[in-house]
Amino acid sequence: MDIRKIAAVAVAIGAGASVFAACSNSKKPITSSVPIIEETTAKKTTEPATTEPVETFPDYPVTFPEIEKKQSGNLYEAEKAELKGGAAVDTNKPEFSGDGYVTKFGNEGKASVVFEIDVPSNQHYDLSFNILSDKAVNCRLKLGDEQLTVFKTTDNNQFTYITVYGVFLTKGKQKLEITPENGDMCLDYLKIENNTSLSDISYDAKGELVNKNAGKSAKELMSFLSENYGKYMITGQYAYGGENTELDLIYRTTGKYPVIRFSNLEVSRNSFDEGFKEVDAAAQWYLDGGISCVSWYWASPSDKKSAIHADDTDFDLSKAVTEEKIAELNEEEIRELYSKGNISKECYGLILDIDNMAGQLTSLKNRGVPVLWRPLPEGYGNWYWWGAKGADAYKWLWNLIYDRFTKYFELDNLIWVWNGQSDTTLVDRRTFDIAAVDLYFKNEKDYGNKFYEEFAAVQKFVGSDKLIAISECGSVPDMDAAFRDNAVWSFFGVWYGKYIQNEKGEYNEEFTSKDALVRAYNSDGAMTLDEYRKLRGIEPPEAEKSTEEASEKETKTTD
Repeated sequence: MDIRKIAAVAVAIGAGASVFAACSNSKKPITSSVPIIEETTAKKTTEPATTEPVETFPDYPVTFPEIEKKQSGNLYEAEKAELKGGAAVDTNKPEFSGDGYVTKFGNEGKASVVFEIDVPSNQHYDLSFNILSDKAVNCRLKLGDEQLTVFKTTDNNQFTYITVYGVFLTKGKQKLEITPENGDMCLDYLKIENNTSLSDISYDAKGELVNKNAGKSAKELMSFLSENYGKYMITGQYAYGGENTELDLIYRTTGKYPVIRFSNLEVSRNSFDEGFKEVDAAAQWYLDGGISCVSWYWASPSDKKSAIHADDTDFDLSKAVTEEKIAELNEEEIRELYSKGNISKECYGLILDIDNMAGQLTSLKNRGVPVLWRPLPEGYGNWYWWGAKGADAYKWLWNLIYDRFTKYFELDNLIWVWNGQSDTTLVDRRTFDIAAVDLYFKNEKDYGNKFYEEFAAVQKFVGSDKLIAISECGSVPDMDAAFRDNAVWSFFGVWYGKYIQNEKGEYNEEFTSKDALVRAYNSDGAMTLDEYRKLRGIEPPEAEKSTEEASEKETKTTD
């Protein structure tokens, strides 16, 4: 994944509670106003940047084959399948099924086994492979010409079930090919059974914020998200540098704007801080009737090597962890603890940065802007310093941020987005509102139909009462597949840079084809900015309104 200057999720809504209740069932316009407490310091702008009419596209209804649930339990022996690239049958290992198993795959990823299967009906299936290996081997699985997934074997040197859950297969003859990419193994058989776990997914999130002192606008926004959960997927796009270049590009390409503007807030190490530009941009998107989400990719509080990635900094989070109750202490009390040696330099540095960030979020609060707030992204990994010292240190830091923001600074405009992505880094359920994951598939394009497995996995360990969203992805979700697979994320955000535009500023099709982007943004399953505004009864800015009218006029002229 690329080093990020991320765009974060700051959600900006200021309509009344009745507004959000009315939004839940249908896309009908309602009246509301957006209260402004404090004017932005930046010059007010409107979007889109261009007044030229854009191409318009038809609405795409959500469509997928009719699903017919049937019991299934077919077993296919590997030794009777098609063997390619030197794979061969052997019988030396004990406890195999049938007449043998397939091995001699080599280490180059060229040998494979192709199973021809007879699918009894259109439905989701669990694909279980019985495999023996003495080391973890990456296995690529393809359905026809389409890559489904890459999974890893166990290394226990025993025949073990490895299951890929919830794969949608259409009725009739199909070919499944499994290719070990980096080592040999013994493949005994494939068993195909009808899946039951996807039907267990529910959208029962209550919509109550964990901060019992949350402000009215934050509560209303959370209610809106919850009531539309499972009905629409809310569109989002990351923006870089306080501008809306990426969002304008989406509009020019699809005829639609995303609802959520994702961006990143930073704590500056320089005497001149331009961070206010990003705060203003997040507020402005709210003023223009959208939703903002802000993340914190935190450059470590190190005097010598301040960085996001663990390999690039000398900051050690484990040295900051303390049993002192510091979350609600004032600046003088914390300074005294540091001067007496009761807390470390690392701990003191964290507090200074946390308080700095609180100031930026307070600016949004004072303008009446509720935000989706995503600190400490991808906490399960060791590539960022906040995750590099283990789950306990990560959880301690999360709790410190939560308590200091909600109790000491009384920030009531935050909807807390936890992006730990693992049950091992799962923080206290009373400290987050939304569970989010980042989804990137290496060397793949238009992979938005493969997100269902992660949805089911996350709901399994966070529960059905929490909203689940995609906080980052490299390709837009496939709306048809999402509804077919019962994996309707609350929202998604596509990363900026090469994932959306090339060096010339044009749309880049390397990760998402133009057709896939257009279909996603014009799908009946997606919620775009114009639809969101209509639901809330918000008039678009004048410049955008003129552009929409010009586009409609152009369409009528060419009809």
